[in-house]
Amino acid sequence: MLIANATLITWGAPNRILENHAIYIEGDRIVALGPSSDLRAKYPRADTLDARGQFVMPGNICAHTHFYGAFARGMAIPGDAPKDFSEILERLWWRLDKALTLEDARYSALVCLIDAIKHGTTTLIDHHASPNAIEGSLDVIAEAVTQAGLRACLCYEVTDRDGEEKAKAGIKENLRFLQSAIRNPQSAIAATFGLHASLTLSDATLEACREAHSGGFHIHAAESEADQYDSLKKSGTRVVDRLNKFGILGPRSIVAHAVHVDHREAELLGETGTWVTHQPRSNMNNAVGIADVESLLRMGVKVALGNDGFSNAMWDEWKAAYLYHKAARRDPRRMSGATVAEMAVTNNAALAGVFFPQAPIGVLAPGAFADIILVDYHPTTPMTVENLPWHILFGFESSMVTTTICAGKVLMKDRRLLFLDEAEITTRSRELAQQMWERF
Repeated sequence: MLIANATLITWGAPNRILENHAIYIEGDRIVALGPSSDLRAKYPRADTLDARGQFVMPGNICAHTHFYGAFARGMAIPGDAPKDFSEILERLWWRLDKALTLEDARYSALVCLIDAIKHGTTTLIDHHASPNAIEGSLDVIAEAVTQAGLRACLCYEVTDRDGEEKAKAGIKENLRFLQSAIRNPQSAIAATFGLHASLTLSDATLEACREAHSGGFHIHAAESEADQYDSLKKSGTRVVDRLNKFGILGPRSIVAHAVHVDHREAELLGETGTWVTHQPRSNMNNAVGIADVESLLRMGVKVALGNDGFSNAMWDEWKAAYLYHKAARRDPRRMSGATVAEMAVTNNAALAGVFFPQAPIGVLAPGAFADIILVDYHPTTPMTVENLPWHILFGFESSMVTTTICAGKVLMKDRRLLFLDEAEITTRSRELAQQMWERF
């Protein structure tokens, strides 16, 4: 396939903006970039997708999400509103996940995947929980991802909050799915090992997880002060120290949030090469505070950008990150657009590369995965490589994504989904959500 008549935004180092260019794709990889006239002449028999002057750029990446939360939209929690994060967990999320069936897991994933395709997000790192439907849950989600045509890394969150047997079942589900991913290294589905959070994990369970697996973990840490208080009570140490003691940290591990870490914890995250993901919309919604992302980055911590189950319109997460830090610090100089791009583009691509090492990701370059979006944006002021992050923050809207391609396959063209029946999925998800609400 040849995508012609495009203005390419390559990202990568260095980033380039190339007018009237084309991309040639074979299979799931980019083969060549060049002026449209040159590539038309070189590949005269290629099927051509005319970009009509639109921007063509790598698909967005989400570093931490929860497909299983899709059915919470608009759902009322009985009683007074939760007063803090612990109540939000106990009264909303830990009741919702118990109410999920395998079919709920499938359709909540499909709902999120449609959202991702429509908004130009092609790679997602998910963290799943369904304690009354554990076995096979990751297969169900993987089938939905494959049906949608996107790229995802999956795991199941191990926790003690539902009892010892379900903790063991969570470990088993992670290990089973990891072995499946190892057997299919060229797949667009990858796996890691999920843990909920220190506050719901005993020493014995952490030790069991570490003995079962040594290839990296995906865990929430220090999202609220409650996690720190619990860790100090259990172990006399702070959360990151505790996780480090049990071998949970490392260059293949993801720590979500890290809002309430101290200086030494930040050093440990940097020293161990552990990834941190920042989710500003979720942090604002849960009123848990704000991670000191700029300091973490200065200390060499690898910070990426996720959404924690909010919409997969990742440019909305860019904007939240850009504004939240300014408002919280009362300083308009905080959180530069370049820093947001460092998290959302450079670091997200590097994190995705941990799980999909077969080819570069998040960049337009020969040999890279052909994960590409077309964006119908018409800048009314000059747009350069230097000011591109601010155009995205103040000009780009997710509704401007017209075409989404993943692994060389066109999933949406001119805003029309090609492989998912949105009407059927919406109708069925509404039926399932109503039933889940009643169980909740």
